[in-house]
Amino acid sequence: MEQGKGFVVERHIVAAKINGDEIQFSCFSGQTLLDVLRSELYMTGTKNGCGSGDCGACTIVLNGRPVNACLVLGVELEGARIETIEGMAQDNQLHPLQQKFLDYAALQCGICTPGILTMAKAFLEKNPNPTEREVRYGLAGNLCRCTGYDKIVRAVLDAAAEMRSEKSE
Repeated sequence: MEQGKGFVVERHIVAAKINGDEIQFSCFSGQTLLDVLRSELYMTGTKNGCGSGDCGACTIVLNGRPVNACLVLGVELEGARIETIEGMAQDNQLHPLQQKFLDYAALQCGICTPGILTMAKAFLEKNPNPTEREVRYGLAGNLCRCTGYDKIVRAVLDAAAEMRSEKSE
């Protein structure tokens, strides 16, 4: 416990699985998962775009469901499974979505990119053969001010096709 200005600030120890690794971390009662990832665990891939759940830049997957990390408290994560952008590439191999984003130049400033990639991965796990309209709807909660979305949608559709062909081999 730490003494604040007229109040006591308590730290909590939380155990969770992040990108497949069992991790314990310490956080304050009101600290968001976004703050825990960036400030306590030094996982800075997840971005802070708005801090109010409106932009999707901080999208992570929590217990199999995409959520905005800025809206979840760190103390709520005991026993949780969390996937972040840092866990997307495997064995020094980019995930097909990451590669297609590069191939299609579907990123510019990079603030929204980790959240969109994380959301797209979760979306394609549930819908591996989407239409363009379904991709646009599936990514609707992730805002991008730079690309105009067309390259993003084309990259997701191409990655989905590649991932389907890899599964059928």
